[in-house]
Amino acid sequence: MPFLIFAAGAVLAIYFFIIRARNAADVATGLVEMASDVRLAARRFGFIRKSNQHAVDGIEDARLAMAGLAVSFLEMDDFPTQEQRDALLLALQTEFGIPKDEATEMMVLGRWLMNECGGVSPAVSRLSRKLYKMDGAAAITPVMALVKAGVGGGGLGKARLDALEDVKRAFRIN
Repeated sequence: MPFLIFAAGAVLAIYFFIIRARNAADVATGLVEMASDVRLAARRFGFIRKSNQHAVDGIEDARLAMAGLAVSFLEMDDFPTQEQRDALLLALQTEFGIPKDEATEMMVLGRWLMNECGGVSPAVSRLSRKLYKMDGAAAITPVMALVKAGVGGGGLGKARLDALEDVKRAFRIN
C-alpha cells in the first residue's frame, strides 16, 4: 500500500512539473511575440534606434509621440479598462485616418516608448517636449483629443492633472 501511495504521488509530482514547464514555455513564447510586435511596429513606422540616443529622441513621426502621450495618460492613476483602450484605439483611427491594425501598432509602440522613459510621468514630459520640437504648438489639439477619448469617463485624478501641467509647460501654454 505505501508503494501505491508513493507511485501516485510521484505521478502527480511529474504531472505538476510538466504543466509548469508548459506554462513557462507559453510565457516565453508570449514574451518573444511581444518583442517581435514592438520591433515590427517600429520598423513599420520607420523608427530607427541609434546608439547613445534615447528612444524618444529617435522619433521622426509626430503621430508616434502623440500615441505615446495618449497611452501614458491612459496608464495613469489606475489600470485602464478595455473600454478605455478601445476608445483610444478608435480615437487614433479617426484622428489620423488609419486602419485598426496600424492604430494597434501605434499603441504598442507608444507603450514601449513610455516604458523606455522609465514610467508614466517621465514619458509625459519627454514626449511632450519632443512633440513640441517636432510640430510646435499646433500638436496640442490632436493630443488633447486623444487624451480625452482615452480617459473617457475615468476623470482626471491628481496624477493626470500634474501631467497636464507638464504638457502645458512643454507647449509653453499659460
